[in-house]
Parts: sequence; structure tokens; C-alpha cells
Amino acid sequence: MGTEINAELEHVRNYWANMKCNSPIYDFLLGDINIVSATKGQIIAHLKVFPVHFNSKKTLHGVVSSCIMDWAGGMAIASTGLDNTGLSTDIHITFVSTAKEGDLLEIESKASKVGASLAFTTVEIRHAGEGGKVVAHGTHTKYIKR
Repeated sequence: MGTEINAELEHVRNYWANMKCNSPIYDFLLGDINIVSATKGQIIAHLKVFPVHFNSKKTLHGVVSSCIMDWAGGMAIASTGLDNTGLSTDIHITFVSTAKEGDLLEIESKASKVGASLAFTTVEIRHAGEGGKVVAHGTHTKYIKR
């Protein structure tokens, strides 16, 4: 059973494909991310953990979680149909646990509000699968120019 490709998922995947070409850091850290679903204001993606994502303890580096928060907030905004997801003004992250090589992470991001100039999102990174342990969660605010 395949993923249904709705208008939001198609838009977000196209937005990501264009963004990835212009963002070396996103391409380096998140090049293998798979956006598995999108509805208006929400996306779910999967990322397998590889050594490029490690800290010195060989677990998921906090900067990778931060990068995911930034990326996922933008993708949730893109799922509302916008072609410009704005500039970050504020990111808050709580690191709850970690991940190791081979773990599959599930990233869920929701746009709580997309207004005329600001967008507010929440992001959760967890181990994929039912009852997946949370790795990090946070909020991300972006300035959007319409």
C-alpha cells in the first residue's frame, strides 16, 4: 500500500526538492529525508540516522536535531500552500533522549498559525514506530513576507 499523493504532499516535496539544491547544509544533513505525508499545516517525514549525524559519543548530535526543527517548521508552513516559508525568528528545543546509527526517526511538524507576517510551528522528533520514544521537541517561529 503506497502513500497517497495529495496536493499538499506534492507541493511540500517539490518545495523541498527546490530548497535542497540551494542549501548545502540541508542537503548534507537531511539529503536522505523522506517526506511521507502532508496535510494542510502538517507534515511527517522519516530520516535514518547515519554517522554524519553523530556527535563525539556516536549518537545524534544536537545540531542535527536543531537543523531538523528548522527544516520541519518550514515544511509545515509550505504545506499550507506558501512558496516562501520565511526566516527563523525563534527556535526552542528540548532534548529528551538520543538516537544511534541505523535508528529511523519520525519527524512530525504542525503549523499552529500562519498569519500575515508570522508563522508558529511545533515539531516532534521521535523514534519511528508505534509508541516511539521522543528524541526532541520544540517550537519554531518564522517571519513570513507575503
